[in-house]
Amino acid sequence: MKNIKPSAIKVSGLNFSYQKDIPALRNIQFEVEPGEKLGIIGPNGAGKTTLFLVICGILRPDSGQVHLLEKPVVNGRFNPQAAMVFQKSDDQLFCPTVLDDVAFGPANMGLDQKEIDKRVKQALSKVEALELASRPVHHLSEGEKRIVSIAGALAMHPRLIIYDEPSASLDIRSRRRLISILKNSAQTTIIASHDLELILEVCTRVIIMDKGLIMADGDPAEIMGNEQLMLAHGQEKPHSLIPHEVKHKH
Repeated sequence: MKNIKPSAIKVSGLNFSYQKDIPALRNIQFEVEPGEKLGIIGPNGAGKTTLFLVICGILRPDSGQVHLLEKPVVNGRFNPQAAMVFQKSDDQLFCPTVLDDVAFGPANMGLDQKEIDKRVKQALSKVEALELASRPVHHLSEGEKRIVSIAGALAMHPRLIIYDEPSASLDIRSRRRLISILKNSAQTTIIASHDLELILEVCTRVIIMDKGLIMADGDPAEIMGNEQLMLAHGQEKPHSLIPHEVKHKH
């Protein structure tokens, strides 16, 4: 008999509205296996960020359930097993220095100072930002803020990391570093991004969302290579999936 692995995330019948009769999420259901890297794409206003905030317990769904590692997510409760890297870094970074910010999660987990210091150093080293430790957060560039936000998530040693537009504001070198971090990460990972090439390179599965609904779920190259499907939901077929003619000079 095949062993059935417990899912890392199970989302069942999720509905959420900010205003009455204007649904932001409509009967969302899917499961994510441990270690899986799931990309979520779709136009602005599709419900991607709302879904993330419900999964993390920041927003309470109107109906439906989210299970994280087989346990129901409790609204409003800090859960170090799940970390989210926000689309706008300023929504996440609020401590005086980079070191303080990266230490915030581990400190809230009740760890001793020695373990906190160790995790901060490990996380900043992993994102190649150790030299930023003593810098005031408000002096950082947008790209540096994004990298520090990721370090803050990694320092908690979560089982799940959710990334909302992680490559926004990054230069080419920082983007390549981010892709390397994502590809080598052992955590279950969910990424929402308009950077379709990043999704193709990192993710083993992709979901298209539009108007609060899941429109497609499956292999990234197959789904993102379907031009008709992509255009129907405000997306373009990624450049790398378009066959290129090589013209030879005579």
